[in-house]
Amino acid sequence: MTATFSHKQLAVNCFNAVWDFLDLPERTKEEEEKMIHLAHASFWHWTKTEEHTAKNLSIGYWQLSRVYAITELGERSHYYANQCLEVSKDNKMEPFYIGYAYEALSRANTLLGRYNLSKMHAEHAIDYAQKVKDESSKNMLLNDIQIIKSYWEKN
Repeated sequence: MTATFSHKQLAVNCFNAVWDFLDLPERTKEEEEKMIHLAHASFWHWTKTEEHTAKNLSIGYWQLSRVYAITELGERSHYYANQCLEVSKDNKMEPFYIGYAYEALSRANTLLGRYNLSKMHAEHAIDYAQKVKDESSKNMLLNDIQIIKSYWEKN
């Protein structure tokens, strides 16, 4: 029997599986490795769907950056945060997505100990958050920035 699959469905399944790992309070090294592979698989499968959009790429790059931040691989996190910002700005995406690209850069720079850059990117994220019309989305972005700011206070 031949397996049939949809790149879109695999992308969604892998994306959601990554969130299952991100939601854990702690992860083993094996779970971290699996999470990284799932994030890359999700992104790759999105690129194989004919209907993928810049929004899919922005979200995928953001998730890759978050996964690498969670696993404390700062340079990789920074790389994907830059990719996220580039695709988001080049495609004139909604403020929510550009704000989250800056959130990813802030998080990556915090991990790398570059607090001045982190603070600059956090301010950009806050500026974009103020332009988000949906209050729930705006608050989610502002809460994530607040979490990053709490790291600065600890270090």
